[in-house]
Amino acid sequence: MDLVSVPPACICQPAKKPVSEPTTEALTALEERLGHRFTDKALLLRALTHSSYGDGRGDAPNNERLEFLGDRVLGLLAARFLFLENRGFDEGDMAPRLNTLVRKETCADAARLANLGEALRLSKAETRSGGRDKTKILGDVCEAVLAALYLDGGMEAASHFFETYWAENLRDVMGNVRDPKSHLQEWAQSEGGELPVYTLKTRQGPDHAPQFVVEVQAKGQKAIGTANSKQEAERQAAREILKQNGHTHD
Repeated sequence: MDLVSVPPACICQPAKKPVSEPTTEALTALEERLGHRFTDKALLLRALTHSSYGDGRGDAPNNERLEFLGDRVLGLLAARFLFLENRGFDEGDMAPRLNTLVRKETCADAARLANLGEALRLSKAETRSGGRDKTKILGDVCEAVLAALYLDGGMEAASHFFETYWAENLRDVMGNVRDPKSHLQEWAQSEGGELPVYTLKTRQGPDHAPQFVVEVQAKGQKAIGTANSKQEAERQAAREILKQNGHTHD
């Protein structure tokens, strides 16, 4: 057959997908980590869909509406935990602890523990720029997944996710609610001292499971913190130098 007679659609190269898609295996593994099998698989896919998906030209709805709902579900779960865990807490005790549990960095840390970044639906450009480990994107998808769990499995499914991936933070907030970086700053500046200095020493590992090593210097002393986010590594370093100087942060 002469190429001239071939319809244009037959000689065009197949269009490449403009986005990265999670595999069936990745979604199944994610459901196992979430502890919930979705009846509505489309709901889970929507929760994993960033606004960059399809470079803004796709018809698939993104996760922004679910993020809105998930923020409220998280607030209720965190408030319920604080209310029931220590009945001696008054509003002044609970408010700062609630803020710690629902902040974007805490949500992003939970997303990293659950490895949500692996299954994100992102544009290729966002993927290349490290979107699977960006705190804002991970914090948002964590809230969206929490909402999807609530809609598909009720409060029981959402609560399981919260109790599993916020476990360390839940233990922390029942002790000293002061952020260790704030505590270190107060100590470092006592008697005219200077602010602590944080330095990122290394970042290792794949985008979906990075390891950050941060050094802090304060009052002529140094300490190292290691964690799966830069912010948490800084907090770990602050805790270590406080511990070295007899300041507990438990």
